[in-house]
Amino acid sequence: MALSTGLALSGMSQTNISNEAARLEQAGKFKEASALLQNSIDSGKLSAAEKKSLALQVDILHRIREDYTTSADSLFSDLNRELKGLSRQEFDGWVNNGWFDTREIDGELFFFDSSFENLWFRHPELIARRNNPPDYSARERKMLELVTAIEKASAAANTPYVLPKTFHVTMRVTANANTVPDGETVRAWIPIPRKYPFQNNFKLLSTSFPPKAINPEDSPIRAIYFEQPAKKDQATEFKIEYEFTMYGIHFDLKPDTIQPYKADDAAVKQFTREGPHVAFTPEIKALSAKIVGSETNPMLKAKKIYAWISDNLQYSYATEYSTITNISDYCRSHGYGDCGQQGLLFITLCRYNSVPARWQSGWDLFPGSTSNHDWAEIYLAPYGWVPVDQYMGNNAMRYIRSLTPAQKLQIRDFYFGGLEQYRMTANSDHSIPLDPPKQWPRSDDVDFQRGEVEYAGKNLYFGEFSYSLFYKEMDSALP
Repeated sequence: MALSTGLALSGMSQTNISNEAARLEQAGKFKEASALLQNSIDSGKLSAAEKKSLALQVDILHRIREDYTTSADSLFSDLNRELKGLSRQEFDGWVNNGWFDTREIDGELFFFDSSFENLWFRHPELIARRNNPPDYSARERKMLELVTAIEKASAAANTPYVLPKTFHVTMRVTANANTVPDGETVRAWIPIPRKYPFQNNFKLLSTSFPPKAINPEDSPIRAIYFEQPAKKDQATEFKIEYEFTMYGIHFDLKPDTIQPYKADDAAVKQFTREGPHVAFTPEIKALSAKIVGSETNPMLKAKKIYAWISDNLQYSYATEYSTITNISDYCRSHGYGDCGQQGLLFITLCRYNSVPARWQSGWDLFPGSTSNHDWAEIYLAPYGWVPVDQYMGNNAMRYIRSLTPAQKLQIRDFYFGGLEQYRMTANSDHSIPLDPPKQWPRSDDVDFQRGEVEYAGKNLYFGEFSYSLFYKEMDSALP
């Protein structure tokens, strides 16, 4: 600690302090990094902007700690109950071989809290040894039925948007009791459906409090915003109910019809550029050359990238996005990632190859497994923006077990240009500021699905507020 304090008081620049704290963090010296940053903030030698930047670094250290709380003994105990014939020697060998995401934090080794679940994704050969392996066959058959029905309906109607479903949604975002001082104003942002050609008829039915703002229907990150005073010993719940309609999507893409996008179309061209988590690094360029080769057709370039991700990456639950500097490179270098990490790698490779690509995200409403979810869109003239769910392609090729190889290929190919109806899409881009803007850094500064909460004193991080989304499917016929 004394070394860090000395560094902070010796006139180091804010950049040098930040770099030294990052070095300490990578070395596992979280307490030293926090002390260096906090002493610098308290020194009175930095501008307000510099102090804010260092305060975010302090917060990131906290967020990393929140993701890595599992001990080796705890993880072994959980796995030992589930995995037949597991010995401590075998488990220690997995640890030494890097099978788990770990961080050394102040002299102790901690495991990422989803390490138990991630083991099955990264080493599916172990599923045969599970005592109670989950059975996803019903979901897989349902997925195949949906895909087949949408393809047939689209061909019959000669349109990409078919078989609409209307959903009634209830979403809650709740600040825990006493996380905000009595009388202080709680500010909350909750995602709501954005208008698309395939998603419409949004109707806000009820809210727990009158909203202060509702973003325009074409907002790239659409939210409903509330303010409400906190009450001592009481949670502050923001509840909304709404309806919307979502269509199944299937574009029958023909390579020989593809045209270059118009270079003077700024709304499209912006999605060929680098940006947050989309960097054309030497490693991305090398991977692109390996995947795309000499291909020149935009659609076939994107499809090669999609197929490579489907066949080569592994799925894994992710640490919080706000703690990762470059998500696409993280996914590339590790060889695994969740839906959003795979999506950003897909987007990055497409953009580097001059295929316009952008983020989409919201909620997956597939029966029995409601969760937040991310995917992508690519722009292919003359079709326009078409969906690509790279996670579904990856899932079909690496994790579906109850279907035939031809059926798995059908599902993979469908999600290059198609989506089923069980989606609520709130975002058409990533790393976009909320409106009205937050005063404090967001809990998730890349995506917006779970909601965001703060008050004048600080941001409320995950664990200080809860969120939930429930829905029921209404009559699928349009009014």
